[in-house]
Amino acid sequence: MSRDLDCPVQTQMAVAVLDRSFSSEYPASSKTEGRPLSWKRVFVQTDNGSVLGIELERGENAQSVKKKLQIALNVSTEESSLTFGDLVLNNDLSNVRNDSPLLLTRNQMHRSSSTPCLSPNGSGVQQRDRSGPIAILGCSSPSPEMKQLAKDIVKAIRNDVDPVAVNSGMGGAYYFDNIWGEHVAIVKPTDEEPFAPNNPKGFVGKTLGQPGLKRSVRVGETGFREVAAYLLDHGNFAKVPPTMLVKITHTVFNVNATVGCNHKVFHNNSQPVSKIASLQQFIPHDFDASDHGTSSFPVSAVHRIGILDIRIFNTDRHSGNLLVRKVGPGSDNFGVQTELIPIDHGLCLPECLEDPYFEWIHWPQASIPFSEEELEYIANLDPVKDVDMLRMELPMIRKACLRVLVLSTIFLKEGAAFGLCLSEIGEMMSRQFTGKEEEPSELELLCMEARKWVEDRELFLPEAGVEDDDDDFTQFSLDGEDDSDAFESPSFSRFGPMKASHRNPLSKLAECDEEEDDDKEMVKDDSDPLNAKPYRGGIPKTKSKVAAKTNYSGEGSMYQSGSRSANEMLPPSASFVKLSDMGSEEWTAFLDKFQELLPSAFRARKHAAGSGPRPLQRLGTSCQF
Repeated sequence: MSRDLDCPVQTQMAVAVLDRSFSSEYPASSKTEGRPLSWKRVFVQTDNGSVLGIELERGENAQSVKKKLQIALNVSTEESSLTFGDLVLNNDLSNVRNDSPLLLTRNQMHRSSSTPCLSPNGSGVQQRDRSGPIAILGCSSPSPEMKQLAKDIVKAIRNDVDPVAVNSGMGGAYYFDNIWGEHVAIVKPTDEEPFAPNNPKGFVGKTLGQPGLKRSVRVGETGFREVAAYLLDHGNFAKVPPTMLVKITHTVFNVNATVGCNHKVFHNNSQPVSKIASLQQFIPHDFDASDHGTSSFPVSAVHRIGILDIRIFNTDRHSGNLLVRKVGPGSDNFGVQTELIPIDHGLCLPECLEDPYFEWIHWPQASIPFSEEELEYIANLDPVKDVDMLRMELPMIRKACLRVLVLSTIFLKEGAAFGLCLSEIGEMMSRQFTGKEEEPSELELLCMEARKWVEDRELFLPEAGVEDDDDDFTQFSLDGEDDSDAFESPSFSRFGPMKASHRNPLSKLAECDEEEDDDKEMVKDDSDPLNAKPYRGGIPKTKSKVAAKTNYSGEGSMYQSGSRSANEMLPPSASFVKLSDMGSEEWTAFLDKFQELLPSAFRARKHAAGSGPRPLQRLGTSCQF
């Protein structure tokens, strides 16, 4: 009886770098100092979190990888897909960088939680991990600081300094120390995220690649978002700690009971377990923002963190992920001088626009105008260069995430240039409730109007000019759409214009289903995934029908103690407008129209702010991640 991919224990005992055991089918190349000369190495993660390191020789392809996995795990890989971000790797691996993380997922119709499985016998394939305790993934050129941090952790591991599990939060996290027992890093395995298969705190129920805690962020993909936030913090402007994506091996990590077997198998901490994880430098601090009054926080620190949050469309900026460090006495004998360190960026860069969460939005510092230094920093931001950088450093990042980055950066740049303050920009990005209905934010209304204009424009184009942008198909639909656009709002249809008098197009374009029943196959697209022409500055003169909003009502966090069911714990979420399904020409036209609409929207916001009391902003939904 063959083992099943749904059994995480079968490869968690150790990372296997496969070479000598496959010599009959994959002849080894010449060796230097006892090690085969490999073309590149990849780390393949199954959708239940198991990690397998594979060294490839030149000429080997995706089918070679799947064949090696089949032999190593004693499972059939015929009904599975090897993916790299948006791409399904059907054959060629030339675009996959050395030490890249790949994901092996079972096709939807072949996923089963009831297939029996066997425990691994450990013979032949369970070899010693030649990559060492830590391997840095994805990054083209790790900084000396990152390399030294990794060396310090490896030295401590080899001197039997054990990591410490973090008790707080919903996901699995671990403090790693140096040889003196001081915390130097915090590690978050991707398969121990909330709802991931090996979550140590009971929040389970999903496989890697499915919609997660925020439905626009897939389970197992918060790690590279943590790294993206660090890479986008140019010049350490907001003080995001150094962060990298790693393969890390230790006995401390969690493996839950085997799913789908007739017996339960628990990780007994006697064998090292390899994980793909984010590793972030630990920053000594005195407390977090929830333990301290916000009035003493420096204006510049709040602004810099807010600028970052807007750029990365952070959906979970709460006080618990703002560390506070005392740096000296305050001015005029009032309190102490503090600095803020932002952490926990795993829920940024969603795949579609949803409701962000900016706790700073009501702080008085957010209503103070930007300084000249901050305005210069914002003006120098280049979303196209940022996209190119992320594609180089994190090639597994999805196109939908990059489009959200481009859109939110443009919105920040134009809003700051128009004279809006941080709180005004944040409010325009946040949704409101009218009665019991959630309405789109002003940013989403602008996108809807721009999208409608693009779709109306397409009606007059010749049919031959319509693009088939096939790289938007994904294995797990985050929006629950099917080929007939059955979930698309009638008031915002690609087959007809939205009525101008219909103020509430606010029925959702796409509800995110609790259970994703219809997978869409990902296909490789060799074209540029964004196809956006360089961002052009300036604010064109035009008019917009979008009016500023005036009604907001507060909403507290929806996460309460008690039930830990994945289906019950998932927050309601919807996308009112999609960005990823536009072709390259549509996307370029959409950005042009979006920028044209911004001045009128900003004027309406300024007019509304000067004509009455400030609207009450809702607080959105925060996740103590």
